[in-house]
Amino acid sequence: MNQNFDIEILEEVEQVMLTIEINNHPITCHIEYGKRKKVSITMDLPYMVTIKAPNGTSEEMIQQLVEQHGEVILTKSALMQQALDGPQAKEYEEAGKGKFLLFGKEHALHELIDVEGCSEEDLRANLKKFYFAECKRMIGERIGRYQQALKVKPKSVDIVESATKWGSCSWDKKLTFNYRLAMAPLEVIDYVIIHELCHIHHMNHDRSFWRRVGSIMPDYKAKEDYLMRNGRAMTL
Repeated sequence: MNQNFDIEILEEVEQVMLTIEINNHPITCHIEYGKRKKVSITMDLPYMVTIKAPNGTSEEMIQQLVEQHGEVILTKSALMQQALDGPQAKEYEEAGKGKFLLFGKEHALHELIDVEGCSEEDLRANLKKFYFAECKRMIGERIGRYQQALKVKPKSVDIVESATKWGSCSWDKKLTFNYRLAMAPLEVIDYVIIHELCHIHHMNHDRSFWRRVGSIMPDYKAKEDYLMRNGRAMTL
């Protein structure tokens, strides 16, 4: 009895580690040489990149490319590090005079909640309740228009506390939004709403998903950048 076998021959890839300094910041470069025509650079972790290069590409050429894109690598590394570090807790000033964001604008604490006779612990607790309520109210006001535009309907919408996610969509169409979104500008809140509603039909971040997001909000990347740059400041 004859049997047919499909045998996959994997390409042998040469791998090299290289450290390149950019403005006194060491950048760890994981270089993979193989049968390809172009060099590609991707970010893995802060100050760490993977470089895929054609066989025979010199380290000098790779160093030139990394240095050429050095400012972008440093900027993205700093933003990635901020995201990994999570939100930075604020220090409350005397008499509740600290500045706090509400829908992208700064307010004195006493403009948002009653501060009279409250300890710092009370202030934090009351302010969190305030943001939960404002986030629920604003998302409730704005989500309907995008449900209609996208022709989707979530099973439920909840406001939660999260250190890592601005929103989520479960397999059974339940949406959650981080209460800290109440600190973001309205157009950024709209982006997160659109993002999660699009996940109802596209659970992965594939091309179809991003095309759907872009059909409603073409400048969605600017909203993502805002969250990356300002996320740590959006905290209690």
